[in-house]
Amino acid sequence: MKTYIQIHPSDTVAVALTPLAKATSITLPGLTLLLKEDIPQGHKFALKAHTKGDPVIKYGNPIGTATQNIPAGAWVHTHNMKTGLGELLDYTYTPQAAASSATPPRYFHGYRRGDGTVGVRNEIWIIPTVGCVNNTATAIERAAQRFLRPGIDAICAFPHPYGCSQMGDDQEMTRTILADLIRHPNAGGVLVLGLGCENSNIDVLKTYLGAYDPDRIRFLNAQDCEDEITNGITLIEELCDYAAQFHRETLSSSELIIGMKCGGSDGLSGITANPCVGAFSDRLISTGGSTILTEVPEMFGAETLLMNRCESEEVFHQTVHLINDFKEYFQRHGQTIYENPSPGNKKGGISSLEDKSLGCTQKSGQAPIRGVLAYGKRICQKGLHLLSAPGNDLVASTALAASGAQIVLFTTGRGTPFACPVPTVKLSSNSQLAQRKQNWIDFDCGVLTEGRSLEELSEELFSFVLDVASGRQTKSEQAGFHDMAIFKQGVTL
Repeated sequence: MKTYIQIHPSDTVAVALTPLAKATSITLPGLTLLLKEDIPQGHKFALKAHTKGDPVIKYGNPIGTATQNIPAGAWVHTHNMKTGLGELLDYTYTPQAAASSATPPRYFHGYRRGDGTVGVRNEIWIIPTVGCVNNTATAIERAAQRFLRPGIDAICAFPHPYGCSQMGDDQEMTRTILADLIRHPNAGGVLVLGLGCENSNIDVLKTYLGAYDPDRIRFLNAQDCEDEITNGITLIEELCDYAAQFHRETLSSSELIIGMKCGGSDGLSGITANPCVGAFSDRLISTGGSTILTEVPEMFGAETLLMNRCESEEVFHQTVHLINDFKEYFQRHGQTIYENPSPGNKKGGISSLEDKSLGCTQKSGQAPIRGVLAYGKRICQKGLHLLSAPGNDLVASTALAASGAQIVLFTTGRGTPFACPVPTVKLSSNSQLAQRKQNWIDFDCGVLTEGRSLEELSEELFSFVLDVASGRQTKSEQAGFHDMAIFKQGVTL
C-alpha cells in the first residue's frame, strides 16, 4: 500500500496518503529525505527546499508561493504558503489534443417521455412558484404518499424561498430554473403550485414552459380554491395514474447526462475521487453520452487547462467569458476572488484555491469541451460541457439538474447528507469516510490508494451509474432526501 504520492514528476511537494510520522523516510526516483514533522493524511510535504517567494508545484502546476523558507521534508500548508491568484486575466487559446474515442454503447433501463427525453426516475414532483406556498406543498407531499405504487418512485415537493419580491436577473433565474425542473424527464408528473399574486405566477411560468403535456403538468393556484390541500391531493392522485403508464425500457448510455460536482473536499479528492469521475466521464462520452462540470469559482487557477481543451476557438471564448464573468461577480460585491478553500477543505489538506481547483477539474477527464452553458440553460448536444454556477453544493447541484442531468456524481472527502432534485451519488475520496458514514456514501474511491487501478475503478463506477439509472436508490434517496436551491445575486424587495 502506498503511503505518499508525487502526483507529477515536476511537483515540488508530495501528498501523504496516510498519516506520516516525523522522521519517516521518503524515497522517490533520485530522491531520499526524512520528514521533519508529522504530516496528516491528505496534506503536503516539501520534496525540495523552497525559498520565500518560490512557486509550490502540485499536479504539475503552481498552487501558490512560499511565504517563508521551507526545508525539504517540512509540512507545506496555509502557514507557509499562499495563493498566487490575481484578478482578471488575459487568455490565449493554445489548443491541445484532448482524448476522444468511440466505444460501443452500454445500456440501462429508463423512461422515454412523450417529448423524446429520457428519465431515470418516474417521480411526481410538487414545485411551488413562490415560497409563500412551501408549507402547502409539503403538506400535499405528506398526504399524497398513500398514492405511491410500484412504478412510481417518489412523490416529493421542492420548497424554495423565491418567486416574488425579486428583481432583474434574480427573478429571471428563478423562472428559468423552475421551468427547467417542471420539464425534467425524471418527473413522470408535476404539480405546479402557485399562490396567485406572486411575480412568477403560473401564467408567467407557462410562457417559459412552451408547449407542454396537460396530462403530465397540472396547475393549482391556492388563492383560487377553497381548500388547496384537498385539491392538490386530488391532482396528485391523477398525476400518479398518468405516470403509471410509463415503464422502464432498455436505453443506450448515449441518452445519459451526468452532472459532476464536489464538496467538502480534502487533500485526496484530486488524487482519488475526482480522477475516478474524470475517467468515468471519458468512458461515458466515448459511448455517446454527456457530462456537465460546474462550480466556476473552483476552476480559478486551473482554467487554462480547460480552455486549451476547448474543441473550437468559439468555445474557448465562451469559457473565457464564463471565468471572467464570475470574477466580475465577485468584484461587484467587493469580495476577494480567491476567498476559498473552506475551513473543512484546509483541515483536509487543501491550502489554496489553485490547489483546490487543480483537484476539482480532474472530474472533467480528458475529453474535449464541446460547449459552455449559461445558468439555467439546458444541454442540447452530446459530450462534455461547462456550466455557469457557483461552488455552493445545493445551488450548483440544482443547476446541474436544471440543465438536464438525470444523475449527479458528488465527490467528497468530508461527507454530506444532502441531495438535489435528481439522484445524487456520493463518492468518498478516502475509505475512512466511506466506512464511517455508510448512510451517506454510495461509492468508495479511497481504494485507489490501496492498489486498485483507475481503469478498474472507473469501470466499476460506470456499472454503478448504470444501476442507479436503472432504479438502484442512492443513500440520500433511501433517506427520502430531495433538496433544491436557486442562485440569488441581487436585491430583494
